[in-house]
Formats: sequence, C-alpha cells, structure tokens
Amino acid sequence: MQKNKNISTPVIKRLPRYYRFLGDLRENGATRISSRELSERMGLTASQIRQDLNCFGGFGQQGYGYSVDGLYKEIGAILGLDNCYNTILIGAGNLGKAVAVHMSFETRGFSLTGIFDNDPEKIGQSIRGIAVSDIAGLEAFCHDNRTDAAILCVPKSAAPQIADRLYALGIRNYWNFSHYDLSMRFSDIVVENVHLNDSLMILCYKISAAGEMQEQV
Repeated sequence: MQKNKNISTPVIKRLPRYYRFLGDLRENGATRISSRELSERMGLTASQIRQDLNCFGGFGQQGYGYSVDGLYKEIGAILGLDNCYNTILIGAGNLGKAVAVHMSFETRGFSLTGIFDNDPEKIGQSIRGIAVSDIAGLEAFCHDNRTDAAILCVPKSAAPQIADRLYALGIRNYWNFSHYDLSMRFSDIVVENVHLNDSLMILCYKISAAGEMQEQV
C-alpha cells in the first residue's frame, strides 16, 4: 500500500494502538467490528477512527463495519511490518539487554543482526543468541552486512561520537534511547526518540492532576 507522506503524527501514533487492539480481537475470534464498537474499546470517538482510517483509504463497508482480520493486515502493511530492516544495537548494558531480549523485532518489521559494546566484560556475551561484539569492529561489520537502522542504548555523553560513526557508514535510521537529540546533529535522518524519564514525569503530572481534581470535588 502506498503511504501518504502528509499523514499527521497523531494519526501515525494511533496506528500501533489500532493494530494491537485488532490483534486482540483477532485472537479472540472476532471477525468484524463497527467503528462505534472499536471506539468504545479504544476510548476514541467513532468519527476519529473513521477519519484516521480514511487517511489511507476507507476499509469499512456500510452496514457491515470492518473486517477484523482484513483491517489488522491492512494496518500492518501501512506500518510496514512486512519489512525486515537489518538493525544493530549499540550498548549492551541493562537497558540494551532488556530491549534486545524483550522486543518482538521480527513481527515489527526489523531483524536484530548485531550488538556492540566497549566493555570487555560484555564483549562475547550472548544476548538473544547474538554474541556482543567489540564496538571497535563496527565499521567492518557494517561493510560486510547491510545495516538499515541502529538502536542507541548508550549514555548521552557517548551518543555524539557513536552517531558520527554510524552516520559515516550511511546509517540514517535510529531508535534512540540515548537522550541525545540526533536530529539537531543530522537533518536527513529518520529517528524515533524514546525518553523514559519524560514518560515517567508525564505519569507524575497525571497523578498530581488527578489528585487536585479529587480535592476540588
């Protein structure tokens, strides 16, 4: 399916939610669902769901709703989950190890092909069946193996140097846990930043705001 490059970020961010909810429905044997029923499950309005899906071409049928299996597969195609982007992970510490072990790369469009670190105690360890390699061999590995994306699980202070090496190797796609703003350094990259501290602070705000609302009642 051809993707519309003008789709807004909020719509794109809702697509994985649709995919997850439809996957649950599919596993539970549901065959079709209306926008109203889907809205009740997801906490969105039926109008919002229809608008989101219409960005990619309407998938529903009047009086029938949506085919759960069909819509699930369509959204998977929109997200590009059939791709197999070869991906390396930089940083085999606690965070990097957790990402490597617990993420379902193969069903999310990626294949983890290499893990790198500069800690002698980590080099040679096996994570997800992949031996951790010395970061000194990064260039040689990428020259011998097509690498489409990199996951950065390194400290912020180490990110600029690592990013420069990756960029010089032609890698332009990043899943960035480093808290270093790569887009300020490179203007032609695709990056998804993951700020766990930001997420925790947002939770703190929501709890505080909910407490204030209760006090006012």
